[in-house]
Amino acid sequence: MSDKKKTSAITDAEWEIMRVVWTKEETTSKEVTEILNEKTEWKSTTVKTLLSRLVEKEMLGTKRNGNKFTYFPLVEERRSIEVLSEDLLRKICSKKVGKVLESIITNSTLSFSDLDQLESLLQEKRKTAVEVVPCNCIPGQCQCHHVH
Repeated sequence: MSDKKKTSAITDAEWEIMRVVWTKEETTSKEVTEILNEKTEWKSTTVKTLLSRLVEKEMLGTKRNGNKFTYFPLVEERRSIEVLSEDLLRKICSKKVGKVLESIITNSTLSFSDLDQLESLLQEKRKTAVEVVPCNCIPGQCQCHHVH
């Protein structure tokens, strides 16, 4: 299964688990439960179920250490975030992508370094910008096709 299919097939709860595993690089269900205990009230059985699903979805690998399992990521966090972003943008009219990015930036806390990177990226993007972004929807999916 491609990273794209794997990442788009995981739930919000599974994302919470993946964030811990990406951070720890290798972890146990007990560690995941302890870390997420500050944010959720999941029991260890819930965490184990989610870990098992992520193994089935080929997002995580396992190693057996005696009677314990150690979990490690099979997909990179950065690539998974890219796929998630691509999936989001594919779901909306291409004419609205700029507004979505504007909303994300407006509602995010960014460092000076983040802003420098974004400014640099925008300057580069300006070189290939178009006057008007074409709509990628079929009639009935957005307002672009309405005749006034």
